[in-house]
Amino acid sequence: MSNVLQPLDQAVFDIERATGTANLLQCAWILPGAVNRRGLEHFHQRLRRDVLASRRIERSPLPFGRHRWVASSRMSDIEFVTTARPRSDFSDWLNEQPGIMLDPEHGPGWHLAALPFTDGGSGVSLVISHCLTDGIGLCDALVNAAGDGDADANWPDAASRRRSRALREDLRQTVRDTPAVGRAGAAVLRMGRQERESAEPTLPEHTGGDEMVVIPRATIFVDAGDWDSRAETLGGTSNTLLAAFAARLATGLRRVTADGLVTLDMPVNERTPGDTRAGAVRDAHVTVDPTSATTDLSGMRTAIKHALMQHRETADDEMALMPLVPLLPRRVLRRMVNVVHGSATRVVSSNLGAIDEAANRPDGTEAAYFAMMWKYPHVTRELLHQGGGILALLSGRLHGRVFVSVFAYQPGHSNDQLPQRLVDTLREFSLTGTVL
Repeated sequence: MSNVLQPLDQAVFDIERATGTANLLQCAWILPGAVNRRGLEHFHQRLRRDVLASRRIERSPLPFGRHRWVASSRMSDIEFVTTARPRSDFSDWLNEQPGIMLDPEHGPGWHLAALPFTDGGSGVSLVISHCLTDGIGLCDALVNAAGDGDADANWPDAASRRRSRALREDLRQTVRDTPAVGRAGAAVLRMGRQERESAEPTLPEHTGGDEMVVIPRATIFVDAGDWDSRAETLGGTSNTLLAAFAARLATGLRRVTADGLVTLDMPVNERTPGDTRAGAVRDAHVTVDPTSATTDLSGMRTAIKHALMQHRETADDEMALMPLVPLLPRRVLRRMVNVVHGSATRVVSSNLGAIDEAANRPDGTEAAYFAMMWKYPHVTRELLHQGGGILALLSGRLHGRVFVSVFAYQPGHSNDQLPQRLVDTLREFSLTGTVL
């Protein structure tokens, strides 16, 4: 298999390096009893050999060359926390993870930790760089790590190419990429034209500059039967209900267009068997009216179905832009943050769907709760304002529950009380949930 990074993976890494941010995925499990140490150690050892988790990024010797995947020799040990904390502190502890800096280039790229609760039970956290995998890829890695099958990893060792050979190979790769770079230039022109024609709201003046911001995030669990029943009653599907939930949240945060509409970015899984891309997704874009979201999902369902059909049939200018990224200077890459997490009116609504039950057994025992969420540390107020803030939802279903993880920051508005916002928005759909 080729170890050359695909354009999207290269772009995500380059933009992270230019902005100084880190886009992470975090899995959280709540176990009803104490952690089975031997079981979690088995899980950890198998993750170390997983095809996606066992690698790191090695830079090309060419300043404009494509980077490559190589085997990672620097892995973190499991962190078994010895001082128990109340179950009510679990969310705070998750926010404190990882205790070490993750680095997809030098390693370690992920970190596994376990926390005992003073009031019974325990929690487990896995944090991994989004440069290594996306949500679906991570679900596959969890299932493989919980099993006993053969490991798939076979990456070349770091620095295994002589410099002269690396220069020749990467230069040939650059020549092969030339047509894609030309198409990227055309995409830039089209996107610039569309941006001038769009009616984006004016962002308020920002303050704070390089001040670091902790983006509020929260996760809520809903009974899967209740979720599906409500979706059917409203004339929609589980995916439509998630989109409607996202649209209502966006309305409450005033993350809407001038005419009150919400633009949803819905990542569509394109991962195939043996796929080694970190990001094997492409966004479908749909604009919806949130006013009828709580009473009738049929119109939204039709709009989403049309957007997914169009997604399959048309080119994506944002994806076409990716081959151009290695050629851009750092100051330009810093301005591309809106390509990664959208503009001032866009909302990410990502649905992992049904997750294999094996992912719910990190230590070999069945967890009571599982959720996956995004984590976006080291981001400045200036960068968040430049990108128009962020509202992103990540959902999936496992162990009879649907989880919805949200992180949100809207410039110029109050960003407090996100857990209560989730509860209140669920209530709009006549649903109840449990906050993590």
